[in-house]
This record gives sequence, C-alpha cells and structure tokens, in this order.
Amino acid sequence: MAHSAVAIIGSGPAGLTAAIYTARADLEPIVIEGIQAGGQLTTTTDVENFPGFPEGVQGPDLMGKFRAQAERFGTSFLRGDVTEVDLSKRPFRIIYDEGQLTCDALIISTGANARLLGLEGEEAFIGHGLSTCATCDGFFYRGQEIAVVGGGDSALEEAMFLTRFAERVHLIHRRDELRASKIMQGRARKNEKIEFHWDSVVDRILGDEQGLVRGVSLENVKSGELSELPIKGLFIAIGHVPNTSLFAGQIDLDENGYVRLPGRGTPTSVEGVFACGDVADHTYRQAITAAGTGCQAALDAERWLEAQADEN
Repeated sequence: MAHSAVAIIGSGPAGLTAAIYTARADLEPIVIEGIQAGGQLTTTTDVENFPGFPEGVQGPDLMGKFRAQAERFGTSFLRGDVTEVDLSKRPFRIIYDEGQLTCDALIISTGANARLLGLEGEEAFIGHGLSTCATCDGFFYRGQEIAVVGGGDSALEEAMFLTRFAERVHLIHRRDELRASKIMQGRARKNEKIEFHWDSVVDRILGDEQGLVRGVSLENVKSGELSELPIKGLFIAIGHVPNTSLFAGQIDLDENGYVRLPGRGTPTSVEGVFACGDVADHTYRQAITAAGTGCQAALDAERWLEAQADEN
C-alpha cells in the first residue's frame, strides 16, 4: 500500500496549487485526480480573468499547465475516483478505484458542482452559450440578449451583474414570486434591463448549426403553454452541490454540505485534514481564489507536519 506525507483529493486549481507548494517543500504529495482530472475548468473554453494570461487561455490548457508544474516538482498522480476515506485515525486511509493509500496529512479539494436543469443534451452546451458563472463569462455577451434561471439572491446578483454587458437579461423563475431578499428584489425590479418571466421553466435549450445556444423553449407551469425565447446565452443560478458525501459523518459540514473551517486558514474539524477551494467556499467560487486557498492548505499542512515531527 502506497504511503505519502500528504495526499490531495481533487485536481482543480486548489488541489494542484496545493500540490505545487507541498512538492516544493519536498513532501512528495500524491494527488488523486478523479475521473474528471483538472476539475470544472476542463469544461470551460475561454478563461480571460486568470492573471498572467492577457490574451486569455483555454480552460484545459490552463489546468494542463498547473499539472505540469506540480509534476515538475515531484507530485505523483493517481487517476480514479475516491470511493471511501477513513479519518478516524492516523495515518488516514484512502480507497480509490485502483487501490488504496495512506497519508499523514490530507488536503480535500473536491470542489462543488453547479446544479443544472437536468435537460436532455444540456451538458453539450456548457461553454457554448450555457454557463453557471456570470463573473466568468458575462463579458462574452456584450450587447446580446441572455437569460438567467433562478429566483434567489445569487440569481438576482448574476442578473444585475450581466446587465453591465447584455442588451437585455431575461430572468426565468418557476414561481410567481422570488425567493431573494427584499433588498435584492427591489434592485432587480428597478433595473430596466431585466425582464421577468414568471411561472416559467426551461423546457428545452435550442442550438444552432454550430452547437451554440440560440434560444430556449419555455413552458408556463400553470397553463402548459410553450413559447420560444431567442437568446445567445443561458446562465443557470439554482445553486451548487459541494462534493463532500465522502466525508459526511467524519468532518464537520455546514447546513449546505460545505466543509466547515472552524478557525483561521484551512484546518477542518479533524486534526491533520485541510480543505481548500470550492468545497469550502460558497461565496467566491473563482479559479484564482481556489488556487489561493490551495496555497494556504499546503502551508498549513506543511507547518502541521513540522509540528508533529517536533513533538516526536
């Protein structure tokens, strides 16, 4: 059974940054990449807000550079999904598709997935007119008509942000009243660029010959009537699901399933276990902030391991 001073579960910006830092500290980290190596950015086309790339960079290319840098400093990679962890004692035990390993310190960077609508063929439009991040992709829709699905604070925040670029933002909500706070509702209703579509759900995403979004088919949930809304971009803002089912009952999670960080930095409720990136962040959810917390987790893990060595 393989053993490492540091194991990292997840290979997005947070996990690979943690790998770069722990590898440079000669801790010889092992990264369990998961089936979707590179995380959510591997499904993103143009990334224009990551520092150091003035002309932008393709998501898969950016993550390839992260991985190559981590590998250069001595990171080992295991492909496959983690199926079980045992955090009850040290060394911690990790079981994944191809085997198992133990580690003295564990960094969790399993991320979070945006909730999608569950429509047939939906995922094919991601990066081709379908997005779950207004701050990531809003710039690409300057002067266009776009739509946001949702009725909470996040949906209204995204809609208002998108009015900076779009000609018109259509807010699609399945009820006849919003769930968002009153102050957010007031701001959205005053914005002349936002048009509300009440009692409506997206029945189908419509694509053109190039596979880009050209519109949506809307269904009125009360009348069953169908209508077509021509748009160039569709933003889904109905929440995120953190990938923490592996850790339920072993570390503290908040009411939404995100890893709870009880103090400063990245330590979790279990000594020797650290968390970084979107798995513990339901506020920012950006590649650059995830990478920053990956650095923090690596430094926290390194210092914790040094303290353990001093005690022994």
